[in-house]
Amino acid sequence: MGQDSRSDAPKTGVDRWRDAAKDTKARGSKPKGSGKRAGGLSSAARGHVGALVVMLALCAACAVAFTPVGEKITQGLDIQGGVSVILSASKSDGTQPTSEDMQTATSIVQSRVNALGASEATVQQQGASSILVQIPGATDATSTVEAIGQTGHLEFVRLDDIGDAEALAKIQAGTQNVKLEEGTYTAFLDGSSITRTQVTESQTSVGTYVVNVTFDSAGAQTFSDVTRELAPTKGRIAIVLDGVVNSAPAVQSQIDGGEVSISGSFTAESAQALKTALDSGSLPVTLTYSESRAVGPTLGQDSLAQGVLALAVGVAVVVCYLFFFYRGLGLLTLGSLAVFAVLYLGLLATLSHFGLFALSLPGLAGIVLTTGSAADSSILVLERFREEVRMGRTVRNASVSGTSHGIRTSLDADVVTLITALALLVVATGDVRGFGLTLALGVVCDVVTMFLFKAPALRLLSLGAIQKAPGFWGISQDLAEAQRKADVRTSVTRVQKGGEANA
Repeated sequence: MGQDSRSDAPKTGVDRWRDAAKDTKARGSKPKGSGKRAGGLSSAARGHVGALVVMLALCAACAVAFTPVGEKITQGLDIQGGVSVILSASKSDGTQPTSEDMQTATSIVQSRVNALGASEATVQQQGASSILVQIPGATDATSTVEAIGQTGHLEFVRLDDIGDAEALAKIQAGTQNVKLEEGTYTAFLDGSSITRTQVTESQTSVGTYVVNVTFDSAGAQTFSDVTRELAPTKGRIAIVLDGVVNSAPAVQSQIDGGEVSISGSFTAESAQALKTALDSGSLPVTLTYSESRAVGPTLGQDSLAQGVLALAVGVAVVVCYLFFFYRGLGLLTLGSLAVFAVLYLGLLATLSHFGLFALSLPGLAGIVLTTGSAADSSILVLERFREEVRMGRTVRNASVSGTSHGIRTSLDADVVTLITALALLVVATGDVRGFGLTLALGVVCDVVTMFLFKAPALRLLSLGAIQKAPGFWGISQDLAEAQRKADVRTSVTRVQKGGEANA
């Protein structure tokens, strides 16, 4: 009776796995129905290997993109050092600047910053009437603020209307940036009449450039009248910005229609500088400094080093924890973190290449936070896998169901984090947006890592490696617990069948 009851008792996943292992060892081949082709991999194994190959290709591309890290990932103001300025806009009549006024002012400030040679600077509207300017690498906050914050009063002055003899002599001698004393000249036109400026290559002189200016109807008429008077004597018109003569081209002929081409053997740089001066004169608002600060490069680099050290220590502690509690399975999480880091750095380097990202200290905090989330998602998958083993499933089945449930749980948490990160990107301003961006990018990299590395790697290992050495992979206790539960169920079944037989 006892023998019959054992044969009738339902087999657990552990029993089936052990029976399959014994049959495999006895026959020297895999059990039937494994799905493995002669001399090849099973269909499931081929799918897992394919996902890992795709992941390897992505990692290789990312490694090329971010190497070397210090050069490929742009550093922000608070790390590289530089100047940060907030300019407040107001109108002379006391009204609130319109969105069109702010767009024009932001564009002009961007031109001024570009004229300073700050290629990595950022200029963006902040709120309804402020402009945030950040110039990494700048060291002199005062001169930078003066250069980008001036109102830019542009005037057109006939040279024969300048009463400062000394200044006039310097202009005629070709001296650049001559300062005119206030009250010594009379302007016939100002920058408010300019509607458009453009730099084009000269059609008559190779390698030189001209600046094309378009006036409104009133300005066009005034300019036509003045040039008609000056054309016979090749008189000159001084372009004066904030009392300083920027250029003084000679009038070759009467100019009608409001289309003016200013030439003078300009290079691309000097033509762009003149265009910036002309644009500055049409600034529709008055800009004042509400805040300016300079960050030294030494302080920023020290902060970066401390942030990287904190990240390294945190990862080291997590790795020690994983190896202590999960043994060989800790290698899987360590590999997941490595893949996650490569994808993350590659994505940051790519965005930096297109000018869409600059690493700031809040952004570094987002990287640290999302790295911890990536480690947490790996632990969720491993714990669910071991739980499935303890429930009596085979290692192979536990890897499939465990990763599915673990990833689903992790995705729920990632969605909440992603919503928060996107909210910060949309609502927040300044450095807080950098935190939201790195947080969102980390979630994306974690999801990709889960589907293309964590799940296929664990399922591939469960097809043979974990079954052959459960002690190394840290699931021997889980298998033992599953067996104890199975023995208890078997004993209960025997008692129940014995009672039915006696009855």
